[in-house]
Amino acid sequence: MNAPALRAVIADDQALVRTGFGMILAADGIEVTAEAADGAEAVDAVRRTRPDVVLMDIRMPGMDGIEATRRILGGGPDGCDGTRVIILTTYDLDHYVYAALTAGASGFLLKDVTPEHLVAAVRLVRSGDALLAPTITRRLIERFAHREESPRTGLHRDLSGLTPRELEVLRLLATGLSNAELADRLFLSPTTVKTHVGRILSKLDLRDRVQAVVLAYESGLISPQGPPGTD
Repeated sequence: MNAPALRAVIADDQALVRTGFGMILAADGIEVTAEAADGAEAVDAVRRTRPDVVLMDIRMPGMDGIEATRRILGGGPDGCDGTRVIILTTYDLDHYVYAALTAGASGFLLKDVTPEHLVAAVRLVRSGDALLAPTITRRLIERFAHREESPRTGLHRDLSGLTPRELEVLRLLATGLSNAELADRLFLSPTTVKTHVGRILSKLDLRDRVQAVVLAYESGLISPQGPPGTD
């Protein structure tokens, strides 16, 4: 039995971007259920069509992509369980991207992304993985997490429910280590590390590794400079 087709919404105020991305996705068998020119249209499109993934521009007229992401992923009347958001941006270390990640987005793509990378990213996020490599996530968060002007989005969680081992895993995860690297560092099997990461996400009510890294910095578990030798 074939798996259901992957479904996506494209939100961008530039018609050419929407059309181009739509053609790329459609050519790979990904159904574009709706397009949106601003955040309000994106929220409405997600509510109506229940896509797997949203490609979300940040800077749009009216409601921007950050607020739209919060509404889609926030669990309120506009929320949609199971939908993932990928942020589209022109600049890779934009503080707006940081705000979107803390709002629950699963990663970001530059708008000059290749067609192959775009399709791979949509499929990766649909599978439940975070799009960003941990090292890229860490650089972004180090730059913005402790600035006074950084947006606060309620990612502060009580870490007391984590075991000492889970705290250790979270701290190392935030330094940019992959699951394989975590396994080597902690002398654990990759399966055990994956279990620890899953429990951390579940206990802290986090969507993916991106939010786990954000939380590690914003909670003070790890400093913006990180432990020595993690660059």
